[in-house]
Amino acid sequence: MKCIIYRCLKKQEMYLYIPFQDDEQQALDKLPEQLNQLTGRLERVMELELTPQRKLARVKSVDVLDALSSKGFFLQMPPADILAKDVSVLNDSSDSF
Repeated sequence: MKCIIYRCLKKQEMYLYIPFQDDEQQALDKLPEQLNQLTGRLERVMELELTPQRKLARVKSVDVLDALSSKGFFLQMPPADILAKDVSVLNDSSDSF
């Protein structure tokens, strides 16, 4: 499955994966509002062909594929040490999508 990966500018090391679509903006417009609030502005990082065998740095590709198929997105959270330093990401609405 081809997907697009975005860096979430609101929180370092947070990434959003969505299935590839020709109309990228339409795909982003379909995301849940709560997700938009959590991620803040997005910066496109890359397109990637995902397979169950593909190795990813912090998550299992099969988990990403399952979420893309069932929810239409996968949110890769920052590592625990980064989250522990700044739990305010969950409550800060100053940088909305």
